[in-house]
Amino acid sequence: VQLQASGGGLVQAGGSLRLSCAASGRTLSTYDMGWFRQVPGKEREFVARISRGGGSTSYADSVKGRFTISRDNAKNTVYLRMNSLKPEDTAVYYCAATTTSASWSAMMYDYWGQGTLVTVSS
Repeated sequence: VQLQASGGGLVQAGGSLRLSCAASGRTLSTYDMGWFRQVPGKEREFVARISRGGGSTSYADSVKGRFTISRDNAKNTVYLRMNSLKPEDTAVYYCAATTTSASWSAMMYDYWGQGTLVTVSS
């Protein structure tokens, strides 16, 4: 499966963005999905995950209550709605797919999108 992340950009603190991750090549419903983020010099950080059917989600503590992960399997797309953005949310955001159960560990994911940059100004 090929993943294409989009929707990043520059936003002021307190603002919102919605990231999209479009899949091609295979049906997205085959995979649990995750969003990760990374800043230069740091390891890739778990943000959120969602099960194949969308019935199970989990979030990093740093984004809980502000970010929402969702999916539309008919559109082969996963979303990350980000509200109340903070400067510390600035990072390249990646979507990823796994054939196993989605987890917080990047090592468990088999396929990665190219990343989309989110910059939050103070």
